[in-house]
Amino acid sequence: MNRRQVLTGASLAVGAAGFMLTLGWWRSGGQPMTGRDLLPIPIRDMSFSLTDHNGQPFAPSQWLGRPTMVFFGFTFCPDVCPTTLNDISDWLADLGPDADGLNVVLISVDPERDTPTILAEYLSNFDPRIVGLTGRLTELEKAAADFRATFEKLPRDGDYTMNHTAGVFLFAADGQFTSIIDFHEDRRFAIPKIRRILT
Repeated sequence: MNRRQVLTGASLAVGAAGFMLTLGWWRSGGQPMTGRDLLPIPIRDMSFSLTDHNGQPFAPSQWLGRPTMVFFGFTFCPDVCPTTLNDISDWLADLGPDADGLNVVLISVDPERDTPTILAEYLSNFDPRIVGLTGRLTELEKAAADFRATFEKLPRDGDYTMNHTAGVFLFAADGQFTSIIDFHEDRRFAIPKIRRILT
């Protein structure tokens, strides 16, 4: 690699870092953001209220005492969501009985279409340990804010789709955030991350 390539690469890295810092500044309303502001808050401090795919009310405190995996998605998603849910189902199969100790959750970002009944039908295609949550838009916005996740409704071909954060969030049994599994992350790296929250 010659000097020009090194300088070009360094310039791109600095530019990307500057963009992320500017984005962080904008999202915080002009206030400096710390590393802590970019991480999900502990589960014990979350306060949203949703409904599970069986029609039962849900509060985040119900997750405490067990490690937790959370993914944001929606049932009309054409690719990212079913791919991730298939990955999660495979990870749970790889973990065997150890996976029975996990909370595994899909939070819908599409309250207009994703009723508990629709979620239940959709999740029947994946591992039965995955629980679906839905609810009022205001509560889903609170949930996303607690996770430092984002979602937005985008018009498409006379209908709409949802753009959303695609990682799988991992929390220890005490509710502390530990790590995230990126979309399409190799199972060689995903499984050890999950095992860490199980122990």
